[in-house]
Amino acid sequence: MTMKLQWAVFLLQAYLTLAAAMYFDLGEKEERCIIKEIPEDMLVTGYFLLQPWDMKSSTHSPHLGVTVTVRDPNYEMLMSKRYGIFAKFTFTAHTSGQHFLCFQTNSTSFSVFAGERLKLHLDVQIGEHVMNPKVDGTKDNLKTLEYSLQHLIDQMVFITRQQDYQREKEEIFRQISEDTHSTVLWWAVLQIFLLLSVGFWQMKRLKDFFIAKKLV
Repeated sequence: MTMKLQWAVFLLQAYLTLAAAMYFDLGEKEERCIIKEIPEDMLVTGYFLLQPWDMKSSTHSPHLGVTVTVRDPNYEMLMSKRYGIFAKFTFTAHTSGQHFLCFQTNSTSFSVFAGERLKLHLDVQIGEHVMNPKVDGTKDNLKTLEYSLQHLIDQMVFITRQQDYQREKEEIFRQISEDTHSTVLWWAVLQIFLLLSVGFWQMKRLKDFFIAKKLV
Protein backbone atom coordinates (compact mmCIF):
# COMPACT_ATOMS: atom_id res chain seq x y z
CA MET A 1 0.00 0.00 0.00
CA THR A 2 1.48 3.37 -1.02
CA MET A 3 1.90 6.29 1.34
CA LYS A 4 -0.93 8.25 -0.34
CA LEU A 5 -3.29 5.30 -0.07
CA GLN A 6 -2.40 4.85 3.61
CA TRP A 7 -3.08 8.53 4.20
CA ALA A 8 -6.47 8.27 2.41
CA VAL A 9 -7.48 5.26 4.54
CA PHE A 10 -6.29 7.10 7.63
CA LEU A 11 -8.40 10.17 6.84
CA LEU A 12 -11.41 7.99 6.01
CA GLN A 13 -11.23 6.28 9.39
CA ALA A 14 -10.86 9.64 11.07
CA TYR A 15 -13.91 11.10 9.37
CA LEU A 16 -16.03 8.05 10.15
CA THR A 17 -15.06 8.37 13.79
CA LEU A 18 -15.49 12.15 13.95
CA ALA A 19 -18.53 12.59 11.72
CA ALA A 20 -20.63 14.26 14.42
CA ALA A 21 -17.78 15.86 16.38
CA MET A 22 -17.07 19.50 17.16
CA TYR A 23 -14.11 21.32 15.70
CA PHE A 24 -12.14 24.50 16.33
CA ASP A 25 -9.01 26.14 14.94
CA LEU A 26 -5.55 26.17 16.49
CA GLY A 27 -2.62 28.46 15.91
CA GLU A 28 1.08 27.93 16.56
CA LYS A 29 1.68 27.13 20.26
CA GLU A 30 -1.94 28.10 20.89
CA GLU A 31 -3.86 26.19 23.55
CA ARG A 32 -7.61 25.67 23.38
CA CYS A 33 -9.62 24.16 26.22
CA ILE A 34 -13.12 22.76 26.60
CA ILE A 35 -14.97 22.12 29.86
CA LYS A 36 -16.84 18.88 30.49
CA GLU A 37 -19.08 18.02 33.43
CA ILE A 38 -17.98 14.50 34.37
CA PRO A 39 -19.23 12.29 37.24
CA GLU A 40 -16.81 10.56 39.58
CA ASP A 41 -15.16 7.27 38.46
CA MET A 42 -16.39 7.76 34.88
CA LEU A 43 -14.34 6.67 31.89
CA VAL A 44 -13.87 9.37 29.25
CA THR A 45 -12.76 8.56 25.70
CA GLY A 46 -11.71 11.21 23.22
CA TYR A 47 -10.86 11.14 19.51
CA PHE A 48 -9.28 13.98 17.56
CA LEU A 49 -7.99 14.74 14.07
CA LEU A 50 -5.73 17.69 13.25
CA GLN A 51 -5.66 18.98 9.67
CA PRO A 52 -5.15 22.22 7.71
CA TRP A 53 -8.22 24.31 6.92
CA ASP A 54 -7.26 24.06 3.26
CA MET A 55 -8.24 20.48 2.45
CA LYS A 56 -6.38 20.73 -0.89
CA SER A 57 -3.10 21.05 0.92
CA SER A 58 -0.92 17.98 0.35
CA THR A 59 1.78 18.91 2.86
CA HIS A 60 1.67 16.80 6.00
CA SER A 61 4.50 16.62 8.50
CA PRO A 62 5.03 13.31 10.32
CA HIS A 63 6.31 15.34 13.31
CA LEU A 64 3.23 17.50 13.71
CA GLY A 65 1.29 16.61 16.82
CA VAL A 66 -1.03 17.67 19.61
CA THR A 67 -0.41 17.74 23.35
CA VAL A 68 -3.51 16.77 25.32
CA THR A 69 -3.73 17.97 28.92
CA VAL A 70 -6.58 17.08 31.27
CA ARG A 71 -7.15 18.76 34.63
CA ASP A 72 -9.73 17.95 37.30
CA PRO A 73 -12.13 20.41 39.03
CA ASN A 74 -9.30 21.34 41.45
CA TYR A 75 -7.13 22.06 38.39
CA GLU A 76 -4.80 19.20 39.23
CA MET A 77 -3.35 17.42 36.22
CA LEU A 78 -4.85 14.02 35.39
CA MET A 79 -2.89 13.45 32.19
CA SER A 80 -0.61 15.25 29.76
CA LYS A 81 0.54 13.38 26.68
CA ARG A 82 1.83 14.13 23.21
CA TYR A 83 0.02 12.52 20.26
CA GLY A 84 0.16 12.66 16.49
CA ILE A 85 -2.40 14.35 14.26
CA PHE A 86 -4.99 11.62 14.90
CA ALA A 87 -5.33 9.74 18.16
CA LYS A 88 -7.56 8.30 20.83
CA PHE A 89 -7.06 9.23 24.48
CA THR A 90 -8.75 7.99 27.64
CA PHE A 91 -8.82 8.94 31.30
CA THR A 92 -10.94 8.31 34.38
CA ALA A 93 -12.43 11.12 36.45
CA HIS A 94 -11.53 10.76 40.13
CA THR A 95 -13.88 13.52 41.31
CA SER A 96 -17.18 14.87 40.03
CA GLY A 97 -17.29 18.30 38.45
CA GLN A 98 -15.92 20.39 35.62
CA HIS A 99 -12.87 18.91 33.91
CA PHE A 100 -10.65 20.94 31.61
CA LEU A 101 -9.52 19.29 28.36
CA CYS A 102 -6.80 21.34 26.66
CA PHE A 103 -5.17 20.87 23.25
CA GLN A 104 -1.98 22.50 22.00
CA THR A 105 0.00 22.04 18.78
CA ASN A 106 3.76 21.70 18.81
CA SER A 107 5.64 24.53 17.13
CA THR A 108 8.66 22.65 15.75
CA SER A 109 6.91 21.54 12.57
CA PHE A 110 4.00 23.96 12.44
CA SER A 111 5.90 26.09 9.92
CA VAL A 112 5.34 23.47 7.21
CA PHE A 113 1.88 24.93 6.78
CA ALA A 114 3.29 28.43 6.12
CA GLY A 115 1.45 30.04 9.00
CA GLU A 116 -1.91 28.41 8.29
CA ARG A 117 -4.26 27.82 11.17
CA LEU A 118 -5.14 24.20 11.73
CA LYS A 119 -8.53 22.65 12.38
CA LEU A 120 -8.94 20.18 15.24
CA HIS A 121 -11.90 17.80 15.01
CA LEU A 122 -12.84 16.49 18.44
CA ASP A 123 -15.26 13.90 19.79
CA VAL A 124 -15.50 13.23 23.54
CA GLN A 125 -17.59 10.33 24.86
CA ILE A 126 -18.37 9.78 28.54
CA GLY A 127 -18.91 6.20 29.72
CA GLU A 128 -18.89 2.95 27.78
CA HIS A 129 -20.47 3.46 24.36
CA VAL A 130 -18.89 0.87 22.10
CA MET A 131 -19.49 -2.86 22.14
CA ASN A 132 -16.67 -5.33 21.72
CA PRO A 133 -15.87 -5.30 17.96
CA LYS A 134 -14.80 -8.97 18.08
CA VAL A 135 -18.34 -9.95 18.93
CA ASP A 136 -20.11 -8.02 16.18
CA GLY A 137 -21.22 -10.36 13.42
CA THR A 138 -20.53 -13.54 15.35
CA LYS A 139 -22.82 -16.57 14.94
CA ASP A 140 -22.68 -17.37 18.62
CA ASN A 141 -25.99 -15.87 19.72
CA LEU A 142 -25.34 -16.58 23.38
CA LYS A 143 -22.04 -14.74 23.28
CA THR A 144 -23.66 -11.87 21.42
CA LEU A 145 -26.42 -11.70 24.03
CA GLU A 146 -23.84 -11.74 26.81
CA TYR A 147 -21.95 -8.78 25.40
CA SER A 148 -25.21 -6.96 24.63
CA LEU A 149 -26.26 -7.41 28.24
CA GLN A 150 -22.89 -6.17 29.46
CA HIS A 151 -23.19 -3.16 27.19
CA LEU A 152 -26.66 -2.45 28.61
CA ILE A 153 -25.32 -2.75 32.17
CA ASP A 154 -22.54 -0.29 31.35
CA GLN A 155 -25.12 2.16 30.02
CA MET A 156 -27.23 1.76 33.17
CA VAL A 157 -24.16 2.40 35.34
CA PHE A 158 -23.41 5.52 33.31
CA ILE A 159 -26.99 6.82 33.69
CA THR A 160 -26.98 6.03 37.43
CA ARG A 161 -23.74 7.94 37.96
CA GLN A 162 -25.08 10.85 35.94
CA GLN A 163 -28.18 10.93 38.14
CA ASP A 164 -26.08 10.74 41.31
CA TYR A 165 -23.94 13.58 40.04
CA GLN A 166 -27.00 15.70 39.26
CA ARG A 167 -28.35 15.00 42.76
CA GLU A 168 -25.02 16.11 44.23
CA LYS A 169 -25.19 19.34 42.23
CA GLU A 170 -28.80 19.92 43.31
CA GLU A 171 -27.81 19.38 46.96
CA ILE A 172 -24.93 21.85 46.63
CA PHE A 173 -27.22 24.37 44.92
CA ARG A 174 -29.86 23.91 47.64
CA GLN A 175 -27.25 24.45 50.36
CA ILE A 176 -25.97 27.60 48.62
CA SER A 177 -29.55 28.87 48.27
CA GLU A 178 -30.26 28.25 51.95
CA ASP A 179 -27.03 30.00 52.99
CA THR A 180 -27.87 32.93 50.73
CA HIS A 181 -31.40 33.21 52.13
CA SER A 182 -30.05 33.03 55.67
CA THR A 183 -27.51 35.78 54.93
CA VAL A 184 -30.19 37.98 53.35
CA LEU A 185 -32.46 37.44 56.37
CA TRP A 186 -29.77 38.41 58.87
CA TRP A 187 -28.82 41.41 56.76
CA ALA A 188 -32.47 42.54 56.77
CA VAL A 189 -32.65 42.10 60.57
CA LEU A 190 -29.42 44.10 60.95
CA GLN A 191 -30.78 46.89 58.75
CA ILE A 192 -34.00 47.06 60.79
CA PHE A 193 -31.99 47.14 64.03
CA LEU A 194 -29.81 49.98 62.71
CA LEU A 195 -32.84 51.98 61.52
CA LEU A 196 -34.58 51.58 64.88
CA SER A 197 -31.39 52.52 66.74
CA VAL A 198 -30.92 55.64 64.60
CA GLY A 199 -34.62 56.53 65.07
CA PHE A 200 -34.46 56.23 68.86
CA TRP A 201 -31.22 58.22 68.94
CA GLN A 202 -32.75 61.01 66.85
CA MET A 203 -35.84 61.09 69.09
CA LYS A 204 -33.67 61.30 72.22
CA ARG A 205 -31.57 64.09 70.72
CA LEU A 206 -34.71 65.97 69.71
CA LYS A 207 -36.18 65.56 73.21
CA ASP A 208 -32.95 66.79 74.82
CA PHE A 209 -32.99 69.80 72.49
CA PHE A 210 -36.56 70.74 73.47
CA ILE A 211 -35.70 70.34 77.16
CA ALA A 212 -32.59 72.48 76.77
CA LYS A 213 -34.63 75.22 75.08
CA LYS A 214 -37.33 74.86 77.75
CA LEU A 215 -39.93 74.20 75.09
CA VAL A 216 -41.42 71.31 77.06
